[in-house]
Amino acid sequence: MKLLQAIIQPTKLSAVREALARIGVERMTVCDAQGYGRQRGQTETYRGHEYKTWLLRKVLLEIVVNDDFLERTIAVLNQVARTGSKGNIGDGKIFVLPAEEAITIDSGLRGPEAV
Repeated sequence: MKLLQAIIQPTKLSAVREALARIGVERMTVCDAQGYGRQRGQTETYRGHEYKTWLLRKVLLEIVVNDDFLERTIAVLNQVARTGSKGNIGDGKIFVLPAEEAITIDSGLRGPEAV
């Protein structure tokens, strides 16, 4: 089992969720996130005054998948979360972490069956 943490643009959330559902990945946790990387924030204008925003809004997805779903899940995230044909700075990142155990609280199922 693997834990995928995907940081994506908020505007891509609906498309990513639908694409993941098509390949059978229907469970995930979605959190609002703020951060900056190579974008280094952006310049905004409010009532004629320009100011710098350092933290940009993103969405963090946490998805646990069995090993046989890993590559297709990564492929869908890469394809659907990308903006434009080649992608742009700020499209996001995917982190793959080992998940040692999964336990369903209501039934007590453990391991891959719990995912």
